[in-house]
Amino acid sequence: MVETERTTICDISNICPECGGFTISIDERGETVCKQCGLVIGERLLDISHSGIRAYTKREKEKKERTGCPISILMPDIGLSTIIDRTKIKNPDLRRAAKWNTHLSWEKRNMLIAITELKRIGSNLNFPERVKKAAVKLYKQVYKRNLLRGRSINGMIAACAYYKCKEEKVPITLQEILDEASISDNIVKKCYKILVRELNLKPPNIDPISLIPRYCADLGLPIEIEKNVVKILRGFIDKNAICGKDPKGLCAGSIYLVSKLKNKRVSQKEISTVVGVTEVTLRSRYKELMKNISINYQL
Repeated sequence: MVETERTTICDISNICPECGGFTISIDERGETVCKQCGLVIGERLLDISHSGIRAYTKREKEKKERTGCPISILMPDIGLSTIIDRTKIKNPDLRRAAKWNTHLSWEKRNMLIAITELKRIGSNLNFPERVKKAAVKLYKQVYKRNLLRGRSINGMIAACAYYKCKEEKVPITLQEILDEASISDNIVKKCYKILVRELNLKPPNIDPISLIPRYCADLGLPIEIEKNVVKILRGFIDKNAICGKDPKGLCAGSIYLVSKLKNKRVSQKEISTVVGVTEVTLRSRYKELMKNISINYQL
């Protein structure tokens, strides 16, 4: 009697409710389809029989393939570690995953702390993927040279991120990284100096022109003013040395200059707040631009 009920239930589950035909499962699409009328009865079904470990292909030689996220330099622990406290975990599977942290060597734990901090800063500042990977490679050089002894991990990874942003010409300033770093500004600056000195690196300069579009967008200035600011600033850089000058100050002075010439009402306080410089610096760079540039541009 029991066997008859079970077979009846199984037969009903495999019957199409529309035409009464038999159904088939399409694993590639995760759908259950009627063999007779083509009605899609179920969709987006997950194959949980292998727990996401293997995927089967049509090739005979490659019957099993590993699934999951691709392994990259930004995953030193292969995605197996966790920051959850083991004492608060009741699920045995999660407790086994948390136990993985104790199996990591100090080098991998060091890299895990550094990459976690880099991902946090990068997500807040929208770092490109190439900058993150380049910063990790530079941090590995620092670790191999034993430059981290007695120094902060978070400070050194922030310094590596700033150096690679300058090298890759990503318009992100030091102050923005310092605002997001979970450590004091002086430690990050000291780590940057040590990084450049010990690895014999040539610190690249930030191009002020690359910062102009972002500041003009934050101030709500039209594209016409942005083009003129770039034009004036490029002419000033070609004729004068800007070594030792804050690129943000040059951006602020040139934006204020073009805004005055175009009769666009933007106060010094608004520009200095958005750019991140003082009003004194803005006025100093504004005067330099007025002295050194003959306003012969068709503005």
